[in-house]
Amino acid sequence: MQIFSIDSGHFKLDGGAMFGVVPKMIWNKTNPADENNLCSWNMRCLLIENEGKLILIDTGMGSKQDAKFQGFYYKHGSGDLTQSIKNAGFLPSEITDVILSHLHFDHCGGAVQWNQNKTNFELTFPNAKYWTHSEHWKTATEPNSREKATFLHENIFPIQEAGHLNFIDKNPNYFGTKIELLTANGHTEKMIMPKINYKNETICFLADTIPSISHIPIPYVMGYDVRPLETMKEKELILKNALAENWILFFDHDPLFGACNLKMTEKGIRANNFGQLIDFI
Repeated sequence: MQIFSIDSGHFKLDGGAMFGVVPKMIWNKTNPADENNLCSWNMRCLLIENEGKLILIDTGMGSKQDAKFQGFYYKHGSGDLTQSIKNAGFLPSEITDVILSHLHFDHCGGAVQWNQNKTNFELTFPNAKYWTHSEHWKTATEPNSREKATFLHENIFPIQEAGHLNFIDKNPNYFGTKIELLTANGHTEKMIMPKINYKNETICFLADTIPSISHIPIPYVMGYDVRPLETMKEKELILKNALAENWILFFDHDPLFGACNLKMTEKGIRANNFGQLIDFI
């Protein structure tokens, strides 16, 4: 097995929304906001080569939306999804599977792109099976008013129309014994968090349950979560297991650090060795 961290770029989100009830005077120390109260966040993906499969976890926001949409989120930085995959030594056509942790635009937007003439949408990874959970698919295609703005038609339905849509709950053994697909319900319904057995280490792709190192403290829950109290319970369980078993936690949105393990401190469970565990190659 080989694992590669894939940088699909940075974007900006409101700091208050990202930290919920936590006061700005606290979160601004670690994630400084600009004059519009926006903080920079990475859209970090994970690429796994294992047992004849080349598996991509998440795809960032892509670039097919119009300038007005892009202007809301200020996509920036040098990261690029397809170029990062090429830098790892692969082509988009070689991806066999795309696991979408959830269908919010910043996690699935890069899964679909314009065709060369910008007349129709096409799959960015034409030979891949695309994976989500059937209950999450229902949530995304029949959205509640809280999440409706982030489930974009052009990010979702072309996957189904191309015949590449698959559900992890209908194929529970597809990825074998080294990749376990955990689910969480605090951020959104049945979000996928892959847990990977890699060279006697456990790596957990946390998706938006713990989007950054700054979100490790239990009360630091995003305002975007549909069930924030559930998120807190899920975080507590993950952190306890990760501390006890020395997991490597992989962060999709941390602007600087891709991974850490944990230590116990006087203030509770906190990050350890962050920035030193990102190079999985």
